[in-house]
Amino acid sequence: MPDRPTMIKCLVWDLDNTLWDGTLLEDEQVEFAEAVRDVVRALDSRGILQSVASKNDHDLAWRKLEELGVAEYFVVPRIGWGRKSDSVKAIADQLKFALDTIAFVDDQPAERAEVAYHHPAVRCYSAEDVLTLTGLPEFSPATVTVDSARRRQMYQANMRREQEQAAFTGPDEDFLRSLDLVIRIGRAGDEEITRVEELTLRTSQMNATGVHYPDSVLRSLIDDPRHEVLTATMSDRFGPHGAVGVLLLEKHPSVWNLKLLATSCRVVSFGAGSVILNWISDQAARAGVHLVADFRRTERNRMMEVAYRFAGYETSSCACVAEVSRDGRDDIELLHLVPARQAPPSTMTLTAPDLAAGPLTAAH
Repeated sequence: MPDRPTMIKCLVWDLDNTLWDGTLLEDEQVEFAEAVRDVVRALDSRGILQSVASKNDHDLAWRKLEELGVAEYFVVPRIGWGRKSDSVKAIADQLKFALDTIAFVDDQPAERAEVAYHHPAVRCYSAEDVLTLTGLPEFSPATVTVDSARRRQMYQANMRREQEQAAFTGPDEDFLRSLDLVIRIGRAGDEEITRVEELTLRTSQMNATGVHYPDSVLRSLIDDPRHEVLTATMSDRFGPHGAVGVLLLEKHPSVWNLKLLATSCRVVSFGAGSVILNWISDQAARAGVHLVADFRRTERNRMMEVAYRFAGYETSSCACVAEVSRDGRDDIELLHLVPARQAPPSTMTLTAPDLAAGPLTAAH
């Protein structure tokens, strides 16, 4: 069975004779087919972002997109008279997407060739292909989660958040406090599991082991009393951040083993990882057990190692590790929590379960 192609994260549209029929500067009464509108909506519902790279008058083109009722679907548009390859690269850079996750559609072979020459990883499509895009595997994610379906809204909220932060003149801590951040940790159910798998696939810099736990494995552990499968979500006054963390905890009589911790890179600056680690450390202390965490050093997860060290974890020996299964992974080391409980930051509200009792509790 052939491997699935790398999924497209953003489709960049040309406008004239691609998104709509006609040339806007020659006739403002361009035609916008309902079938094309359906493609835009379908891709958006699948969590695929969309943008614009068009040689056009910016204000005139944007007014037309608003008039057609589709302007909201396009993030970080580039409308002007520069090279399309420069526009595509600028869009990828602003979204922090690799070029091999970007697609470009244009009616002009010369424009597609210009983009392909400068950025061979970008996949280029003709305007004639537009109505077939939703049937292609690279535009068809295996699952569509709650978070992926609203990915565009989350990116737009993040852009507003970044704009306000850039204009904020006070200390960073004051800005974070002004966001009214709320992080919620909860036991995973059927809906959360798909979000967990997506997060572990998309996260490498903030994954403590780099191990991917498939959907089937995580589902099998939900009802296992020796395991806790937990997800963390975050929101603020701009809107939801979606799923930002996943934990897999294996519980033994005298030791808890944090088998997996992965957090989203996009919330590192908010201190989400520290809040999660402080919470699980506090839970272990309340339960009177030793806490150890699996960790595998990679070239990309240095940030996660720093987070563990800052939270009080270090490499050391402990008799209780005899209870811990190594799963045949010699490359995974155990980090031990050195008892030194830290207060969570005052910049967010935490709602989380008591792992011994079950009900949710809130803390600041």
